[in-house]
Amino acid sequence: MIWVLAAFFLLTVRLFYLQVIEGEELRRLSKNNCIRLQSIDAPRGLCFDRNGVLLVDNRPAFDVNIILRDAVPVAETIDKLSKYIKVPSKELMEKIDRYKGLFSYKPILLKRNIDRNTLAAIEVRKFDLPGVIVDVKPRRYYINKQSASHLLGYLGEINSRQLQSKKYSGYRVGEFVGKVGIEKTYEECLRGKRGGRQVEVNSTGQVRRILKTVGAQPGHNLFLTIDQVLQQKAETLLNGLAGAVVAMEPSTGHVLVMASSPSFDQNAFISGLSHEQWNSLVSNPFRPMENKAVQALYPPASTYKIVTAIAGLEEGIIDENTTFDCLGYHKYGDRVFRCWKRTGHGKVNVVRALAESCDVFFYQVGQKLGVDRLAWYAKACGLGSRTGIDLDHEARGLVPTKAWKRRRLGMSWQGGETLSVSIGQGYNLATPLQMLVLTSAVANGGTMYRPLILKSIKTAEGLLVRKSKSRILGKLPAGKKTMEIVRKGLWQVVNNRRGTAGIVHVDGIDISGKTGTAQVVSRKKNDTANKKPKANFLKPHAWFVGYAPSDAPEIAVAVIVEHGEHGSSTAGPIARDVIKTYLQKERPVTANR
Repeated sequence: MIWVLAAFFLLTVRLFYLQVIEGEELRRLSKNNCIRLQSIDAPRGLCFDRNGVLLVDNRPAFDVNIILRDAVPVAETIDKLSKYIKVPSKELMEKIDRYKGLFSYKPILLKRNIDRNTLAAIEVRKFDLPGVIVDVKPRRYYINKQSASHLLGYLGEINSRQLQSKKYSGYRVGEFVGKVGIEKTYEECLRGKRGGRQVEVNSTGQVRRILKTVGAQPGHNLFLTIDQVLQQKAETLLNGLAGAVVAMEPSTGHVLVMASSPSFDQNAFISGLSHEQWNSLVSNPFRPMENKAVQALYPPASTYKIVTAIAGLEEGIIDENTTFDCLGYHKYGDRVFRCWKRTGHGKVNVVRALAESCDVFFYQVGQKLGVDRLAWYAKACGLGSRTGIDLDHEARGLVPTKAWKRRRLGMSWQGGETLSVSIGQGYNLATPLQMLVLTSAVANGGTMYRPLILKSIKTAEGLLVRKSKSRILGKLPAGKKTMEIVRKGLWQVVNNRRGTAGIVHVDGIDISGKTGTAQVVSRKKNDTANKKPKANFLKPHAWFVGYAPSDAPEIAVAVIVEHGEHGSSTAGPIARDVIKTYLQKERPVTANR
């Protein structure tokens, strides 16, 4: 009986202790043992090339977060955590202070993408780090660093302006969104749909059990038109140079290559760039953040002679038999306009003028046409207008007219300026992509296609969502006879012994094309006599546009090398090797996806 009374006494004392002495603290802990909802990020859609080669993947990443409601005392928890993640506690507290006033049970991101050693250090000490949680999230990973970076683009953390936009309805603070390239253009397709789970947590925020889960839906996969092997070939050829290579199928408009040099590593943006790294990129004089294929503007130089030839032939100013004498210069008023060949080309017709790039011939054609008629043909050939490619910030280019100069500069047009325009100099400006669309149209007989970078969209399970269709921008303002004459001239550029691009010739591959040398400063009368070497930034840009095979084109290419001097010796060999790689199928067999 005594033992029974003693047991009841001990139980009574224990109940008194728990309910009265420790009652308030236990009541607080009980309230913290609650049900919470946790978000599950959706894996972003993957990106493949035209042959099913994976270009952009997702990799697991570990992010450190803190829930203030559970991290009591916060200052003490932060002091301990800072030692493991190697971030000063002051910096961590500053991040926390930014979210004051928000729900205390919402996780606050403290550090992204910790390594596995840091993860292990946190996990073994999680009882000493109340409120600290490590989330496993899919993180974007660009497989071929710096390859096709301007086309693919990169992700960045969503900003406050975007969060307030209807376009980004449903996005949350800290999420990553496409900033440029196809990552931005196809953000809605790539994003996927977030999932969630209902969990029970204890007083320190640790999950005790999962009550319900709604899985995330991964984003759609993109299959692009580019050929990654060809893309890397072009990038290798551009290594150490500033410029661009862009190639497409003349019969469809599918972009096979879009290389801009120098490039940048997209993965660096996922980890987060320091101010020094960002400043280094934006202050680089070679502009690595600029997609030179669609954003950079250059005088088209002698590649523009294609337009002048079409205009002259269609307007009846010249025909295939019309000749002009080239003595190495052309007098207009009191000015002398020189040909690139100091000794002159002699008597030339339009085919030979294209093949040997005779400036004097096209000076006289342009003079007879006048700037406004020439401008009409240039615009009808797609210059001065965006191509409509699915990329942001495409440059429009410039086709000068009398009215444009009066409106823009408040000055009258001078006749001598027409001569400069007729050979692609003066106020003329074009992007490599615009010149590619023009060249591709010449190659296929006159149809200008809108450049396509997306081949198809599929679900994660492989079901077709959308297949892109070729879209015609218009027709070149040239009849069949004109096209035959122009194509004959472009064939002789590469295959005639006097052509300016004999170096581009490849046995077994019939290539046609046009060279160009774009002056970055005006040519002085004594330039040819000046033997002093030019500073690199004063050297002209080198152009080459071309297609192959000449009779049934499968690929068209445009190459620009900044300050490369001569299209024949600098840009031409790059285009040649790109064409050769594509047509000779010098690439491994890839899996169909």
